[in-house]
Amino acid sequence: MTTFVQAGFEPAAFSVRATIQLCTYNRAHLLERVLDACFEQTVSPDSYEIVLVNDGSSDATPRVIEAAKARATCRFTVIEQANAGLARGRNAGIARACGERIIFIDDDVLPVPVFVEEHLRSHDRHPAAIVRGAVINTESFDRLPTPTWTLANYSGNFFWTSNVSLPLATLQRVGNFTESFREYGWEDIELGMRLRAAGVKGVFNRFALAFHHKPRPRSGNVDGMLRQARAQARTAVQLRALHPHWRVVLATGDDPLRRTAHRAARTFGRMRRLERRIGERAPDRALSASQLGAARALASASDYAELDTARARPVPA
Repeated sequence: MTTFVQAGFEPAAFSVRATIQLCTYNRAHLLERVLDACFEQTVSPDSYEIVLVNDGSSDATPRVIEAAKARATCRFTVIEQANAGLARGRNAGIARACGERIIFIDDDVLPVPVFVEEHLRSHDRHPAAIVRGAVINTESFDRLPTPTWTLANYSGNFFWTSNVSLPLATLQRVGNFTESFREYGWEDIELGMRLRAAGVKGVFNRFALAFHHKPRPRSGNVDGMLRQARAQARTAVQLRALHPHWRVVLATGDDPLRRTAHRAARTFGRMRRLERRIGERAPDRALSASQLGAARALASASDYAELDTARARPVPA
């Protein structure tokens, strides 16, 4: 693991009000915009820092990071590690955080200029709480919707690292991310379960807003959607083994009724019919509304098929 810390700051003596922590993997096409938004905050540059973990990216990410170092307006720490997954990457970032509060975002999340200011405003009012910021999905960072959160953007997640903050001391008290979550999904929900169990309360600030890059899937994205769904099923089994709680059942859909319904649908060939409706997997072919619905239904079916398989295996330690 190698680390870059912007010159002029001594880590041992450094302290700020907030750390923005994010991990990145092969999203060079988004990372430049995300980092620039993090640099362009309304709070004083000496009141916050950015800690970025590059999780073994193989695209142009190193070049984007090098260019960002020259533009950084606040302390900017970069940690380089071999690809190890989001939970381990988050923990590497937490270990280097110097903020009283740590704000988690993802490498496809674009914060508005008052983002840090609003998180800190909520923490001033609720010092011990988790602060959940607002998230608005967008198909493009070049055509952003109006930055106004509505109930149409509601998420019921208690701790969702697309936009959430908490006192660093609280995180250290309950423990960091569980590193046995090596694939996609649920590592933040698992940490949220421990925070709930510890009695930590959550508040919501709709002005601590960020845009989440969610482009409309095309035919070339379908295989990736299916891989992600299968990975999410495997990590759902890990989550339930750690937290056999009704909230986990509700979040993952891992209940006997839905598993049985999906098993019956597979028996009668539903997955094959969905595959036919989607059609050819050309790299950049647009999907019709019907085909997109079929792709999402196939991802859900793949999730439940993998869930049955994963439940029969030993849970990773």
